[in-house]
Amino acid sequence: MQIRKLNINEAPPIDLLLLADPSLPLVKEYLNTGDCYVAENNKEIIGVYVLLSKSPETIELINIAVSESAQGKGIGKQLIMDAIQRSKVKGYQTIEVGTGNSSIGQLALYQKCGFRITSIDRDFFTRHYKEDIFENGIWCRDMIRLSQQLN
Repeated sequence: MQIRKLNINEAPPIDLLLLADPSLPLVKEYLNTGDCYVAENNKEIIGVYVLLSKSPETIELINIAVSESAQGKGIGKQLIMDAIQRSKVKGYQTIEVGTGNSSIGQLALYQKCGFRITSIDRDFFTRHYKEDIFENGIWCRDMIRLSQQLN
């Protein structure tokens, strides 16, 4: 598997990005300002993440997704570790990520990769998404914010 930055003239893997964020307008918005990276296996894109600079010191992992056929193979962890490494090389001091209160697997994965919970944005998903989101039988309402120091 190879992880690389998406080429300027290359279309982003929207279907994959929508697995992690069901709002097409929001996905398009952060693709315009962030850097998109893809994981390829035999020239097939199987994973994606987007990094968005928030300040000279802080970057956010804004979207991360793995194709359904490639899930459960450690690719998500490899993508997160790649994002952390790239952020360090770029000189950022902190990397942040947010996920839904119902995203149990993602919460565990981020913590296994060294992130710590820093805050909760109550009702984030009810404010920013028209449709209710349910995951793992739980109504996704709150954004759980996590971060990691990179120095």
